[in-house]
Amino acid sequence: MQDYKVIEVKRSIFEDNDADAARLRDELKEQKTFLLNLMSSPGAGKTTTLRQTISRLKDEMRIGVMEADIDSDVDAATIAETGARAIQIHTGGMCHLDADMTRQGIHEFGTDDLDLVVLENVGNLVCPAEFDTGSVKNAMILSVPEGDDKPLKYPLMFSICDVVLINKCDTLSVFDDFSKEAVEERIKKLNPNAQVIFVSAKTGEGFDAWCDWLRKEVADWQNN
Repeated sequence: MQDYKVIEVKRSIFEDNDADAARLRDELKEQKTFLLNLMSSPGAGKTTTLRQTISRLKDEMRIGVMEADIDSDVDAATIAETGARAIQIHTGGMCHLDADMTRQGIHEFGTDDLDLVVLENVGNLVCPAEFDTGSVKNAMILSVPEGDDKPLKYPLMFSICDVVLINKCDTLSVFDDFSKEAVEERIKKLNPNAQVIFVSAKTGEGFDAWCDWLRKEVADWQNN
């Protein structure tokens, strides 16, 4: 006879987080602030991509960035140089952000006067994919040097993202074993609705399409 209780802790944690994330989205909807959760592995180019994005959109919308890292404030300092509002969130060793941690950051940051807030999540292709942060949309960056097989190795990350930026396309001549066709096919197999945009944060290639996507999503969130 079983004389102990089995508690499904993981399920409970996720259910509580999902409910908190839904509440946070409702709050952001009321203030017409669009929260984008941006994820990638370390070195894929999140901060450089954000700098390029901010330079193109800063005259059209009010932008803020919440930088999440285990330690350091290097990225927040880099973003602040663009003139966008920036805050650094230290996760205390955790490899992801959840809805409550995001809410704490938003409370300290103050977002009611911002149109677009980007949450630059911890560099990791595993843990951040498991937790709803309360964002309106999820985005991720895969860089060419990482290889076109990453959707096969980290399917959850690619399956939850609304848009995938394939960055560092200026290096395709060097990493000539990277197949644009193969990576897009693998992403679409996991997530048929995902938008796949090939970009270079260094040269600006593909950023017209990326910024157009952001403009539309922010406008839809604010007006509907």
